[in-house]
Amino acid sequence: MKKRLFSTVLGAVMSAALCVPAMAAELPMLIMAPPKNESAVIFYTNDIHTYIDNTEEAADGAEIAGLRYSTLAALKDSVENSLLVDAGDHVQGTAYGSVDKGESIVKLMNAAGYDIATLGNHEFDYGMEGLEKIIEQAEYDYISCNFYREGSGENVLEPYKVVELAGMKIAFIGITTPETFNTSTPAYFQNEKGEYIYGIRGRESGQALYDAVQAAIDAASAEADIIIALGHLGVDEYSDPWNSGDVIANTTGLDAFIDGHSHTAMEGMAVADKSGKNVWLTQTGEYLNAVGKMTIASDGTITTQLLDTEDLAGLTPNARVRELEEAWIGAVSEKLGEKIGSIEDTLDNYDAEGSRLARIQETNTGDFAADALYYLFDNMGLEVDVAVMNGGGIRNRAITGDITYLTCKAIHTFGNVACLQTITGQQLLDALEWGAQYVGICENGGFLHVSGLKYTVDPFIPSTVQKNADDAWAGGPTGEYRVKDVQILNRETGVYEPLDLKAEYNLAGYNYTLRDLGDGFAMFDGAVNVLDYVMEDYMVLANYVQSFENGKVTGYAQPQGRITILTAPTETPAEPEVPAVPAVPPAAFAETYTVSAGDTLWGIAAKTLGSGAKWNAVYEANRASVADPNLIYAGQMLVIPAA
Repeated sequence: MKKRLFSTVLGAVMSAALCVPAMAAELPMLIMAPPKNESAVIFYTNDIHTYIDNTEEAADGAEIAGLRYSTLAALKDSVENSLLVDAGDHVQGTAYGSVDKGESIVKLMNAAGYDIATLGNHEFDYGMEGLEKIIEQAEYDYISCNFYREGSGENVLEPYKVVELAGMKIAFIGITTPETFNTSTPAYFQNEKGEYIYGIRGRESGQALYDAVQAAIDAASAEADIIIALGHLGVDEYSDPWNSGDVIANTTGLDAFIDGHSHTAMEGMAVADKSGKNVWLTQTGEYLNAVGKMTIASDGTITTQLLDTEDLAGLTPNARVRELEEAWIGAVSEKLGEKIGSIEDTLDNYDAEGSRLARIQETNTGDFAADALYYLFDNMGLEVDVAVMNGGGIRNRAITGDITYLTCKAIHTFGNVACLQTITGQQLLDALEWGAQYVGICENGGFLHVSGLKYTVDPFIPSTVQKNADDAWAGGPTGEYRVKDVQILNRETGVYEPLDLKAEYNLAGYNYTLRDLGDGFAMFDGAVNVLDYVMEDYMVLANYVQSFENGKVTGYAQPQGRITILTAPTETPAEPEVPAVPAVPPAAFAETYTVSAGDTLWGIAAKTLGSGAKWNAVYEANRASVADPNLIYAGQMLVIPAA
């Protein structure tokens, strides 16, 4: 899911009322060069995360290429006095980056004509040696004012770069998020003795970051007319005191800030700096869904806009870059078909009636997918307590025998990305309750498979979770929780212990559920981010497969018994008064059915009508005797509608 459009106030320092300079009412045509020496154009990207094969559906239903590096190359070539810059996180995310540790991505960026880039936290994911190779291979300049060497305190990279464009001298200040220290493996910054040899200023407090940025601004101001921050900080509140709004509010001298990290589509917002001057803040979103265009007029006025595929429909991609793209896409696609492992058991997601089991109960595929998430972060040396996987994200039919990357793509088809967040025990309980709201009734993509915990669902308790107008979580149940006996695995003792509602837990999952609040999981809104956008979903599975000896996956012949769904009420209710059913069913009904212990409307529909998905037809036919679809009783007689 795309990051929702940024529209909230960033603390006290941001205000929509400060939107000056305002967006120009009419911007120059994209493919026409602005008059020489009158305006400069800066095209910018952030958080592409190696999504180089973007496609979209045309009006006639045909599949067409989305924005790619070949588009960026053509765009830059079409506008005089233009630059192309990137605000970080471009070498990691999909197999197109991980297969050769970003080498081919850098080649594409070289060919596209990038001029400057800053380091995102995920540029460190291939280790310091990998980062050094990326910087060495780049024909564009990497800059960062706060990435330094311990001991000497010297910057690893140049803190800024000055470019002359359209008669103006424009300085770019590189800024790397101090969260990198938390979101990368600490060993990357250490020598073989475990001593830190690299650091990122601002890690201890915001002031060290502000001081580093201010020093770079002061130095660049002696050489340049316009000062632009090219930062990978983001606008999320949990990034305080290191987000871009914090930096602007605690420095002076910036004219604009091209941002990344939070994957926010933000065309532009004015933010007051320490002196009260407005600084223009912008970010493009993620995955090259848009490219930013910043225009600097000769009088210094700055305007920005985000351009998508429709805006650039008339632009012909650069042929040379397109050829490089297609060659690498083809090479990786071929590699994805290679065997990486095998499984003798069968991972499945459907029953004989065609019901998608991962949406209604625990399955071995769900356990496998949740375990892969848990393993990812545990193997990185990060503390992970539990992992959740939504049933709607598990799409495969029967899988057995050889496993390839494409096999993993058959399980996870959406391209969601792994995240780790710190949540409370109460948030975890609420998430499980939300995911279990339709258990025993119908399929639900939000049903949660788990790793590192166990829980029980009592489907005889009506779900009373509160919902808003968007059908998202709006509060806990007004009645009793149907999720019971939640237990968390103690990794040290190997023993499951009761959930502590007030304790904090590190939860692994995908951005769809944890960050984008997909399936209505709004209880995670505001959770503390530990590590985000680490690896694409199918690569998480592949990574787990390769952890087994010779890639032979074992232990998943059956579900692991982590989720118990009760088949009888925990307490015997008073015998209800069951309305009499006509001895001969009306013509609209084919038969009657006597409820047995453990029956649900879903199960009855599967038995009598051939599909559990027809539960609602059974419910509607018995409204007189079934007030709540969660509550039917042994001995109750139901009429079954004609198939």
